[in-house]
Amino acid sequence: MRKIFNFILCILAAAFVISSCDKVDDLPNYSNGTAPDLGASTVTIAPPTTDSNKVVLTLAWTDPGYATDANHVKYIIQFDSAGKNFATPATFEVTKALNRSFLAKELNNILVSRGYAFNVPVTMDVRVMSSYTNNNERLPSNIIKIKMTPYVTPPKVVPPSSKTLYLVGSATAGGWNNPVPVPAQQFTRLDSVTYEGTFYLNGGQEYLLLPVNGDWSHKYAVANKSLVGLNAGGSFGLDLSDNFPGPAKTGYYKIRVDFQSGIFTVTQQSLISLMYAPGDYQGWTPATAPTLGSLTNDGNFDGYINIPSGNSYEFKFTTGPDWSNALGDDGAGKLSPTGGNLSFGGPGFYHITVNTNNNTWTKSATTWSLIGSFSASNWSNDVDMTYDANNKVWKATITTATGDQFKFRANHDWGLNLGESGGKGRLAVNGDNLGDASKNFAVPAGSHNISLYLNNSGYYTYLIQ
Repeated sequence: MRKIFNFILCILAAAFVISSCDKVDDLPNYSNGTAPDLGASTVTIAPPTTDSNKVVLTLAWTDPGYATDANHVKYIIQFDSAGKNFATPATFEVTKALNRSFLAKELNNILVSRGYAFNVPVTMDVRVMSSYTNNNERLPSNIIKIKMTPYVTPPKVVPPSSKTLYLVGSATAGGWNNPVPVPAQQFTRLDSVTYEGTFYLNGGQEYLLLPVNGDWSHKYAVANKSLVGLNAGGSFGLDLSDNFPGPAKTGYYKIRVDFQSGIFTVTQQSLISLMYAPGDYQGWTPATAPTLGSLTNDGNFDGYINIPSGNSYEFKFTTGPDWSNALGDDGAGKLSPTGGNLSFGGPGFYHITVNTNNNTWTKSATTWSLIGSFSASNWSNDVDMTYDANNKVWKATITTATGDQFKFRANHDWGLNLGESGGKGRLAVNGDNLGDASKNFAVPAGSHNISLYLNNSGYYTYLIQ
């Protein structure tokens, strides 16, 4: 009887549940939204500097119709160089609105940050990307091409009124001598606020920038040379207290100086292998010894060392600024890790070569002179140069006529002569005549002080004043 009663209760409960359920309509189906349609108030923007704070562009777009209220939708406006497919866009976020206006200075900052030349129109691609605030359902709009012209704004650092810029310092081929070797240590003026050049720099040294060659009145410098990473770039200014710290290693470096932003950058182009020559003439200290250089890093090293009178004239080579890998005399022009001391044999200005591929070396004492088409020489008579040991430079004075050319040579002999290499201020063995306007530059008529710099690691240059 109890089982029958329980069974009846279960049937009544089921009937109650069924009778209490009402039919509900089908759930709504929301759409994914549609890409916004973008429009622009203009497609050509070229404001003057005085309009920096004026609205020059308004962008507006249609509602993508997401299944949510406006509080959960955002829009990213993107600007990028035409044809770059928005790989590195400048972006602006907008919420709760379907338009955005831009001041002239906002757009100008985009163009200047990308390095575009002032007053030169450039085409930019513009679009808006809609999405939920969590970045889901991203929908790109149509792309509008807008021609924009960047304008010059007051630079952070005043550029040189001379419209020239020079490199000076212990990091440079000419050292702290001022005037500096030109064109080897002169920047190229790219525009009114940007200068750039590729230079030989000695590792671990310092430099300054001069607006006028030969004048110490003003200089561009840094505020604190001890800042980590400053040798690769940073802020600079006029007449600040510290020298620029140079790169740690000797080589060629591109230096770009941007007065608009007040930022300089240093980019390594190539390093130069070094060979040190410590000896009793400098205290047997590899770290402070003169070095030979291999510009092409092929095991062939070249350099010049001035040896004063006194002491034993003995020395060795080391491949680093310590004694961990030294090379000594193995006889007959050969080198060996177990060799004894080498010898210069006496005082003089020596040309030294080392070949680490076959462990050989050479030395020859040199004096230097000028020879050329100028009247005192006529390609037959040498005008001797005098060595200034304090400033590490050979000097002489010559008088040239229009069209005259000349070269440097050692020991009154053509066996070792130096000429121009590409018109950039670097000297090379058997190089072009200086003053050959078809290959480098014309030397103006008149009296000239000529300086020859041979004290760097395989890199040689000159100055004509």
